[in-house]
Amino acid sequence: MFSRYKKAGLTPESKPKAVPAQASAEAAPKPEVAPPASLRRPMPVKAAEASSADKDRKRKERMGEIKLELHRALLDNLNLSALEHATEAELRNEIATIAGEILEEKGIVLNREDRQTLNKELYDEVTGLGPLETLLQDDTVNDILVNGPQQVFIERAGKLELSDVTFKDERHLLRIIDKIVSAVGRRVDESNPYVDARLADGSRFNAMVPPIAVDGSLVSIRKFKKDKLGIDDLVGFGAFSEEMAAYLQAAVATRLNIIVSGGTGSGKTTTLNALSSFIDNSERILTIEDTAELQLQQIHVGRMESRPPNVEGKGEVSPRDCLRNALRMRPDRIIVGETRGEEVIDMLQAMNTGHDGSMTTIHANSARDGVSRLENMIAMAGIEMPLKAVRSQISSAVNLIVQASRLQDGSRRMTSITEITGMEGDVISMQEIFRYQRVGLTPDNKIIGHFTATGVRSHYSERFRMWGYNLPASIYEPTTLESN
Repeated sequence: MFSRYKKAGLTPESKPKAVPAQASAEAAPKPEVAPPASLRRPMPVKAAEASSADKDRKRKERMGEIKLELHRALLDNLNLSALEHATEAELRNEIATIAGEILEEKGIVLNREDRQTLNKELYDEVTGLGPLETLLQDDTVNDILVNGPQQVFIERAGKLELSDVTFKDERHLLRIIDKIVSAVGRRVDESNPYVDARLADGSRFNAMVPPIAVDGSLVSIRKFKKDKLGIDDLVGFGAFSEEMAAYLQAAVATRLNIIVSGGTGSGKTTTLNALSSFIDNSERILTIEDTAELQLQQIHVGRMESRPPNVEGKGEVSPRDCLRNALRMRPDRIIVGETRGEEVIDMLQAMNTGHDGSMTTIHANSARDGVSRLENMIAMAGIEMPLKAVRSQISSAVNLIVQASRLQDGSRRMTSITEITGMEGDVISMQEIFRYQRVGLTPDNKIIGHFTATGVRSHYSERFRMWGYNLPASIYEPTTLESN
């Protein structure tokens, strides 16, 4: 009855019958042919963890329990209101004294190194952001990405790696998140499960908590660069070439409207900061950002930051509101940190109505994609305009699109500089002036390539000459990797 659900070979009928010797010889199996070699690369196999890792984990868990216990005791013993006026040295000594007394009472013995580590972590818990404090003080870390209490990733030199920093549990992580957002007058909970904020040092902070975050709270911190990277630094790092820098200096100084395009983490804001160094000190600049990150080096800079709605859904100040108000404040240039919504139409109108030299960034993968993004944002703003009129507005407002990219080896490069030269029928005409030419890959996955001109002379060469920037014709000549 159930024979059709049984495996073949288990039933008596399916047993092989005896065959003659001649027939068996004819039916002898043919020699196996080796399968063709796979074209895929072998994937790296994760090595088994050493037994010492278990000891380290247990030791770390034990230290975490001691720290949690001491932290509670510190909160009971410390006079928090008096600590506001205490110096860092006094506070560290007080924490070390109280921690030593509590350890002695509980009969916990720690060596000198563990005791110093514990005192530092307790100080960070009381005054800073707990386990994140060490990463925030590490200048080599660019991004901190928390995926729940037990996974904290960091980005160094464009590559992600798992750090050894962990939180005790989800409550510990939520307490640190609450400490950050409450300092800037925000809140995050089940009714408002995500938040954008800025740390005291200017770092950008975003968090999403359960139930929206399934496996524990998600936190991302884009660290604020204390050192301003100039054009010389970026040329030295290989972000672009000296010829591209000379061209960009002429473009900024002669007040071309520039859009820096790129993906997340590609270096758009860094590029915008560096380009702003070419602006003359006599000009009045107004900046508009969601989170203040721009570090302009001029004297006359007015900074604005948009504001999200409060718990009741009121009090929002959008980038478009800031932009409209900026137009009444006699700006020479307007710099928008990122254009991502309906403020795009006001930005384009500002570029078209006497605010030459304005700059902004957008998310796009190429110059042509950037123009399409501008068209889509105008459509999403609810402005009903014929497509040809939209493109005409863009072509007359935007002069230059600088494409920044983060490549597969983690390096950040200015991969293209493209000029918008006008309209041809219903299509925006563009010409690429410089590009990053990829040649190959080294065995350790580093990209081999070089910057080169495309051979096309700039559409704005006469403008540059009229403003006193006589760029040699040689910078527009293509180069090869050997000659570079």
